[in-house]
Amino acid sequence: MAGQQDTPGAAALFVVGANHRSAPLALRDRLFFDEAGHAELLQRLKQRGLTQAIALATCDRVEVQGAAPDPEAAMQAVLEEIARGGGMEAAAVDGQFYRLTGDKALRHVLAVASSLDSLVIGEPQVLGQVKAGHKLSETLGLTGPELDTVLQAAYGAAKRVRSETRVAEGPVSLAAAAAQVARDLHGDLEQISYLVIGLGDMGLLLAEHFMTAGARRMVIAAASPARAEAAARPLNCNHAGLDKLGDLLAAADVAISAQGAGSFTLTAKDTRDAIARRRRKPILMIDAAIPADLAPDIDDVDGAFRYDLDALERLAMQGRSTREAAATDAWRIVDEELESFRRGRAERAAVPALSALRQRFEAERGRLLAETPGMDAAEATRLLVNRLLHDPSEALRAIAAEGAGRADFEALLRRLFRLSGEEK
Repeated sequence: MAGQQDTPGAAALFVVGANHRSAPLALRDRLFFDEAGHAELLQRLKQRGLTQAIALATCDRVEVQGAAPDPEAAMQAVLEEIARGGGMEAAAVDGQFYRLTGDKALRHVLAVASSLDSLVIGEPQVLGQVKAGHKLSETLGLTGPELDTVLQAAYGAAKRVRSETRVAEGPVSLAAAAAQVARDLHGDLEQISYLVIGLGDMGLLLAEHFMTAGARRMVIAAASPARAEAAARPLNCNHAGLDKLGDLLAAADVAISAQGAGSFTLTAKDTRDAIARRRRKPILMIDAAIPADLAPDIDDVDGAFRYDLDALERLAMQGRSTREAAATDAWRIVDEELESFRRGRAERAAVPALSALRQRFEAERGRLLAETPGMDAAEATRLLVNRLLHDPSEALRAIAAEGAGRADFEALLRRLFRLSGEEK
């Protein structure tokens, strides 16, 4: 198969799995495995004879990348074990799995690590997931030279894509857009304080995203202190009632309002008073409520930066557009790295033959010197040349007599030895 190694017994690359294009979310959810299931799957594959494999389970894919002397048998074993983990028969899911070998598998591995095969192009987590999967397989003794070489090439491609394109730039979701605005205004998300007013779903979603991004100081405030405490508990943050909202706002670098009560929770006056107490330090104010919580005239307050959901969605759309435009350049890099890998693999494959040729020449030289001690240099070199050319000459005459392949063989000789008519 194109792109696979030709050495007998050598392990050939394969990929088998289901992703967001090949299988619906319901199936991927059923096949998903957690950390314990990850190790269990690898152990089962090891028991079935696989020696090189890493597994990935994300919202986009459930997949195994590996190398085996018989990739078709290995892919069938992987399919059966993934299906088994989801309590299903392999035949029931086979049509929704992809099986890749050779250069198609190699391009896929490079694309996955470079986050070009993700539902959200450029997502930063996927490379870390690949590296984590690689590390676990190393721990379990499921790595080897063929797979390790491919993964190192994938890491190199991912690094180039990150550094040479804008594929990872720009937020692609409302939450990511909010985090980007906060980062632009205040810097490190870990060093600033957050206030969430109300318990609306979008407000709590933004709060969770900020906590995941590194937020450490957050207060959830609600009319019911008990409900505020319940919402704060899973986020491991502080909680408060609304009786001291002015104090809470003055202490916040980012304020997210998600009450949706039908009247404005914060007005321009509330905001102006808070910024005065902050000694003019700005506040990012995110209106995550429908109907709106933040009065429009807050935009007139110096130091107040108000964003509603529509504004965040526009930023997210710009981010998605930027990434999609950069994807063409990113794919070019992946294809360049693919070609570089193929060329390097071909060059390495030629080394044994070149070594054998050198050994043959050295053996002939040694025999000649042993047979004719004391011969002068001119005669010795003439005899050596005749001996070295004997077998190639016989082969060329035989090929010429057969009438097929002579031109190709002759062209190869001219290229190898830079004979007349070839560039030097």
